[in-house]
Amino acid sequence: MSDISTEAVKNTTVNFVDWGLIDYQQAWDQQEDLLNKTVAVKTENRVNGTHLPTPNHLIFCEHPHVYTLGKSGHPENLLLDEAGLKEKHATYYKINRGGDITYHGPGQIVGYPILDLDNFFTDIHLYLRTLEEAVILTLKDYGIESGRYPGYTGVWLDADNEKARKICAMGVRCSRWVTMHGFAFNVNADLNYFKNIVPCGIDDKAVTSLEQELGRKLDMEEVKGKLKNHIASLFGMKLI
Repeated sequence: MSDISTEAVKNTTVNFVDWGLIDYQQAWDQQEDLLNKTVAVKTENRVNGTHLPTPNHLIFCEHPHVYTLGKSGHPENLLLDEAGLKEKHATYYKINRGGDITYHGPGQIVGYPILDLDNFFTDIHLYLRTLEEAVILTLKDYGIESGRYPGYTGVWLDADNEKARKICAMGVRCSRWVTMHGFAFNVNADLNYFKNIVPCGIDDKAVTSLEQELGRKLDMEEVKGKLKNHIASLFGMKLI
């Protein structure tokens, strides 16, 4: 008689959804709801000795202009007061991910993987590196070489010299190996909004976008398609 191993109940199926342009608070609330439901299944399995599969989600979206400050962030890295935020039609939130301050806005692909890492691998550093690799491969599809900047998360261009500039920021939260928050990849984003913050607390490095690097607007759906496929391939996901 074969016993049920934990291997047998790994669920690598991932529900993919594009929320489109969505208010930041609404997206945050929906993420929390999905995370809590997944944690509840894990709790039930632990308490009752059951082997219910845990769900996984990969969410893409864009946000109206918003600045978010992570748990370890410094409020002074936002260079706007209330009136300044209003003038820029931007909002501001202190949130429960790692990292400092960042900007989200239209033309930026924001990715929220809500994954039970027990279904993939329980290593948060590998998780971040794998998300970075998906962006690096997407940039390579457009003929752009990118990589990592030692000591920092995210994806960078010219990371090995004084022209270093960031194209994708990362900030995640993990609860019982279930992830939320994620990455922000500048495709056609208005980079002027980054001038109102010290991005990720780094005051001597530039920020860039795919549009800025290629000198043309990109088809957001095309970029999303490439990025989604690289994420699925690297994690061994079955997207539905």
